[in-house]
Amino acid sequence: MPELPEVETTRRGLEPHLKGRRIVEAESRRPRMLRRQPRERDFADRLRGRRVLGLRRRGKFIFADLEGDLTWVMHLGMSGRMQVADPGETEAPHTNVVVRTSDKEIRFVDPRTFGFMSVLTHEEFDESPLARLGPDALTELPRSRELATRLAGRRPAIKTLLLDQRLVAGIGNIYADEVLFRARVAPHREGGSLTSREVSAIRAAIRPVLEAGLKYGGTSLSDLAYLLPDGRAGQYVSRLKVYGREDAPCRRCGTPIRRSVITQRSSYWCPTCQT
Repeated sequence: MPELPEVETTRRGLEPHLKGRRIVEAESRRPRMLRRQPRERDFADRLRGRRVLGLRRRGKFIFADLEGDLTWVMHLGMSGRMQVADPGETEAPHTNVVVRTSDKEIRFVDPRTFGFMSVLTHEEFDESPLARLGPDALTELPRSRELATRLAGRRPAIKTLLLDQRLVAGIGNIYADEVLFRARVAPHREGGSLTSREVSAIRAAIRPVLEAGLKYGGTSLSDLAYLLPDGRAGQYVSRLKVYGREDAPCRRCGTPIRRSVITQRSSYWCPTCQT
């Protein structure tokens, strides 16, 4: 579930506890968490004793730049979250990775284990799918004309294309629905069928939706799978216009919100506003 606003909020929450700090040790308790690490034992070995030079984000990924030209990659998956804790503090269930500095523990909690971590060299990074991520949806959003070119002739639904991280990186299921509602475009429309005005409307909707999600700390749903690193819940859920609101009245026109399944993902939309 964590998307760009949740991941950026997480990055900001981690930064004071990692930037400039030296990692004392690291441990992974589930091999699945290191499935993107070329050699599993390299994860702890490469982190141990390294100083964190800085944290950055691209799409749904957090990257920590380490001494020695290494990159610590963090991806939260569907249910993952990062927790900053004091040593000895009771661990949350499903704490799968623990990275320790001199005074804090950075814990990766992930019940469904779709998330992962790795520590990569430049060569390994360039050979991985990370090198093929599209432009960041918040900081590198292409102009409307370039987006239209990328969508031209594409038959998949626009909802599906927005979830393709090679088009733009960072938009997931929740914010794709919110973007399309704001743009007044139905999620099942073929990408190649959109007019230049509709593409411009989608582009114009992306930044405000993501910035609003970021402003309110992301979206914590009822399962509280996503929490900020300090344990607080994101507050954007009360401001969602369509996502998760099946049969509830549209906040714009009052028509009941519909739920459709598009490429095996639930999509929420207003049949009146999104023609």
